[in-house]
Amino acid sequence: MHKFLLFLSASCFPVAAAAQDANPAEQVLDEVAESHDQGAEPREEEIVFWHEASSPITVTANGLSTNIDNTGQAVTVIERDEIEAVQGGDIARVLRRAPGVTIGRNGPVGSFTGINVRGANAEQLLVLIDGVRVSDPAAPTGGFDFGNLLTGNIGKIDLLRGSNSTIWGSDAVGGVLDLSLRGEAGIEGSLEYGARDTVLASASGAVDRQGFFGRLSASWFSTDGFSAAASGSEPDGFEQLSLGGAAYLDLSDRLELFAHGRYAEGDLDIDGFPAPAFVLADTLETQETTQFSGATGLAYYGQDLTLRGSFSLAETQRTNSDPAVGPTFASEGQSERLALRGEYRLIGGLVLAFGGEHEWARYETLFDAGADTESTGGYLQLGWVLGGLAAHVGARVDDHQGFGSATSFGGDVSYALAGGWRLRASLGEGFKAPSLFQLFSDFGNSALRPEKSTSFDIGVEKGTRGRGTHFALTGFRRDSEDLIGFISCFGSTDPICVGRLFGTYDNTARARAQGIEAEAGFAVTERLRLSGVFSLVDAEDRQTGLELARRPDYAATFFADYTAPFGLGLGADLRVVSDSFDDGANAFRLDGHELLDLRASFPLSDAVEIFGRVENVFDAEYQTALGYAQAGRGAFIGIRAGL
Repeated sequence: MHKFLLFLSASCFPVAAAAQDANPAEQVLDEVAESHDQGAEPREEEIVFWHEASSPITVTANGLSTNIDNTGQAVTVIERDEIEAVQGGDIARVLRRAPGVTIGRNGPVGSFTGINVRGANAEQLLVLIDGVRVSDPAAPTGGFDFGNLLTGNIGKIDLLRGSNSTIWGSDAVGGVLDLSLRGEAGIEGSLEYGARDTVLASASGAVDRQGFFGRLSASWFSTDGFSAAASGSEPDGFEQLSLGGAAYLDLSDRLELFAHGRYAEGDLDIDGFPAPAFVLADTLETQETTQFSGATGLAYYGQDLTLRGSFSLAETQRTNSDPAVGPTFASEGQSERLALRGEYRLIGGLVLAFGGEHEWARYETLFDAGADTESTGGYLQLGWVLGGLAAHVGARVDDHQGFGSATSFGGDVSYALAGGWRLRASLGEGFKAPSLFQLFSDFGNSALRPEKSTSFDIGVEKGTRGRGTHFALTGFRRDSEDLIGFISCFGSTDPICVGRLFGTYDNTARARAQGIEAEAGFAVTERLRLSGVFSLVDAEDRQTGLELARRPDYAATFFADYTAPFGLGLGADLRVVSDSFDDGANAFRLDGHELLDLRASFPLSDAVEIFGRVENVFDAEYQTALGYAQAGRGAFIGIRAGL
């Protein structure tokens, strides 16, 4: 079984699956792994700290399940073992272990959380859950809020850094993040309790039978929180229930039926800007967010041809309420998508990957009747492998009902050197279609053009993240144009303001982000491993020369893991972030900060483990958005069991 985990695994490999094999995708991957290891120097036994796979599988690089060693793009894969080692439900604490990532949050866990990759805007990161696009069409900028996404259901994080609209279409300007829901065989559950009356309970289970695989996962999170307003005193709590499931059924040796989905409902206390001062302060407002995403379809695994057709749906509903006046805001955004992806294995190591989709998107709000739109896109990519060389080149065309067509090109190359070293480079284009709100709301501008970017990077890497000796150094640059911004029309005589008293959107800005990313990890002893990631990013507005808002010049995370002979595990994560500005005018500064987390775990038996941690050990006070508080010191303890 598990063909779905290895879908199109031979996308860039010069081997074909045996026709008589009942699982061609798995055989292809096994053959590739064997051929890749031939000629390599023998390795000594290594302690695996987070995951056992020597070569992780990525889907973000080319839309197909591909060995990470065979792409020239910069990709970070974080497995479930590492997520559990970090502990807790806050996905931001896990994502800060990836290079190039900085995080902005408006208060406690559950509050709006944006992820910036290589200095890109948060909404310029394409977010997928089990391959389904989950951005909110009703959000003003059409992005995804990570505040309602916790780690309890997440089994794997796959992050590509760099523009890749060639494969993924709109939104893939800063990168692509695919989150896979949990699917371990057997049954596992965990429960933890800690500071601010925080409770996280999660459970997952899966059954793997001949011709069938099914999985279910669930998590519940509750916290009293703290005041989102740094000047406030009333705690802002958060509760969330999240469910995930999937089923895969072999209709024949080569045809598979699948369906998967996620449901999450969160209730958050929020602070606002009450009269008469209209400054951020304690309020009794609440926000309820409901998210659903899922897909169903068929996958065909032939000897030379592999296809996957699907219908997917993603919906986000949000309601803000004040006990005194009732609902103050409500929105609903929905997207439906028909998609086909496939590959055809040619001769001589050549593989043709292709895909296309049609999307219907709509939105409405409490104050806006809303609108809908459609778009169609398709791509072709040619892949070639010869010895230690792997290369891809591709092109895409999208046609959007609102702004017309857009083309995207991209390519990457990877070359294996002696001693486990690898050179890699990539060039990609990205675009982001104007959001429905930007096009059709009372502030909308139907003449908007899509945001565009061109990015390239070049790097060298040795080994695999999380085991043995690992080192990676990458230089990158991304140029963006036609960025969409809000224009105030108070007192303005600009023709664009005619009929728009308060303001509108326009393509007004250009930006550039460039810098370096470094990763390193090595085993000091067979029981102690030291690792770290560092990013230096120069992100500037090319119109004004000023720094982009909330983009620190540098961010680093250093982490250590130690396992005692009697099983005790100890760990520490140190996060260091430089100063930044809260606004584009560079008038309000956000001070840098340092955060230290300590953690421990101990197995009571082969099936039961206790664990605990202290977050923000030195009780640092800091802000990632001006006026919004962040969590102080907190201690947590939990237990995990599995069958």
